[in-house]
Amino acid sequence: MKAIKIGSRVEIYNDTVMTYNELPARAYIVRFEKMTGFCLDEYADIQVKEDKLYGEHMKKVHKVLRAYEKFDRNLGVILSGCKGIGKSMFAKLLSVEAIEGGIPVIVVDQYIPGIASYIEEIDQRVMVLFDEFDKTFGDVKPAEGEIEPQAALLSLFDGISQGKKLFAITCNDIRKLNDFIVNRPGRFHYHFRFDYPSAEEIRTYLYDKLGNKYYHEIEPIVAFSRKVNLNYDCLRAIAFEVNSGESFHSAIRDLNIINLSQERYNFGIYFENGSPMYVRNRNVDFFDGEEISICFAEDDYNEILTVGFRIEDSVYDVKNNCAVIAAEKLRITYDEDYDEECVKKIKKLMIDHLEIQKVREKSLHYAV
Repeated sequence: MKAIKIGSRVEIYNDTVMTYNELPARAYIVRFEKMTGFCLDEYADIQVKEDKLYGEHMKKVHKVLRAYEKFDRNLGVILSGCKGIGKSMFAKLLSVEAIEGGIPVIVVDQYIPGIASYIEEIDQRVMVLFDEFDKTFGDVKPAEGEIEPQAALLSLFDGISQGKKLFAITCNDIRKLNDFIVNRPGRFHYHFRFDYPSAEEIRTYLYDKLGNKYYHEIEPIVAFSRKVNLNYDCLRAIAFEVNSGESFHSAIRDLNIINLSQERYNFGIYFENGSPMYVRNRNVDFFDGEEISICFAEDDYNEILTVGFRIEDSVYDVKNNCAVIAAEKLRITYDEDYDEECVKKIKKLMIDHLEIQKVREKSLHYAV
């Protein structure tokens, strides 16, 4: 039997009770019981199962931990981006490295009123990981009279609390983050934005994951990735199917990778004897099987040239990272009702090819 005295209160426990001056360096998760309040439950060991890491994950993990050692206050890190592109992997790597460095990791996976005060009372160096913060805290509507969940954490993030803490939050939709979190490096020093893998990164991944006899499928997959965003979850599923002997063309029809018609593209029509014409940021569904028509304007206003094409006639240009359709595969029409002289001038231009390039998500960071 063990008797534990807290203030004037004495509680009886069995002989399995152990006491520590500090939390041992391992992973924990915050739990709450109505009768007993908050506690930490031992969390399953955080493991990174990938045999090879892609991108600069480890470089940035070490960057965070070096900064944390130098800081004389809390350090915050935002990990944002779409699903399946490396946020959770980075969070795992950071957690593993923190634990190996003697820093316990506390996982917070739900909002509970009063949780900020509970974490604040932990008077030692710890890493606190808020997984899918935009859902667990951003989507929660407070009860009447209660403070908004994210606002309740601001003083915790500010560094006034006991013990120097490393805060990390993963987030799919940064629009759901409190305005006092984004663009506030005093609270969150780093904001790592995770983007979809580039053509070269996809090619490297597939050469690692596919058997040699399936290497002929790599370029069709890369070309497809320039039309549709593919994350590493998608690539893993595609590689599994192709390694099982199924062609990419067949596999993509059955996988949970579907066409939501939300992709946007830039189009350029190039001439042998004139300057190119462009249509930018156009929403196009390439996968309905119908011929696609894009109208080009000489003055960015009056559409005079229409180009019809089928996406299956395109060839992926590795150097320029775009799909190319040769002139002989294009169906060209002109607006004969437009200014006669302008139409004659446009008709004199000899079309060379059409280029199609997917519009990538705008970078959130400044380029200087």
